Amino acid sequence: MSRSYKKTPYISHTKAESDKPYKEQEHRRERRKVKHIITSAHDYDDVIFPDKKDYGDEWNAPKDGKHYYQNPTGKDLRK
Repeated sequence: MSRSYKKTPYISHTKAESDKPYKEQEHRRERRKVKHIITSAHDYDDVIFPDKKDYGDEWNAPKDGKHYYQNPTGKDLRK
């Protein structure tokens, strides 16, 4: 059986296992806000939904960073 290798030498610099809890929390906040806007609206023509960029900012996520690894050896690229 052959060994698998990374195709691009990018390494994450974080200790977080996953972004899933953060994404769940942010999507929950967004859905809650949208529900509030819909239920409190008197006229649906005037409803303005929040921008999706207000929730789940990639730069504040626990697993947000990667950097390019220059001159990697074969051992560094093994998965």
